[in-house]
Amino acid sequence: MTLALVLAITALVLIIAVITAGSAAKLARLDGATYPAAFTRAAVAFTAVITLAAAITGAFAAILK
Repeated sequence: MTLALVLAITALVLIIAVITAGSAAKLARLDGATYPAAFTRAAVAFTAVITLAAAITGAFAAILK
């Protein structure tokens, strides 16, 4: 796997994580949450996406090894 492909995939995962976090924050605010609560929900969503990506990467690495 080339460095360019790894960087492109990393950038894509980060973009998806940021979009997910922003969506979670917006939905929380529409639900009436305060700004700190919305920020907390956004952080949890961002962390969940990054954790899921790491778990999938680890599983693929174990299978393809």
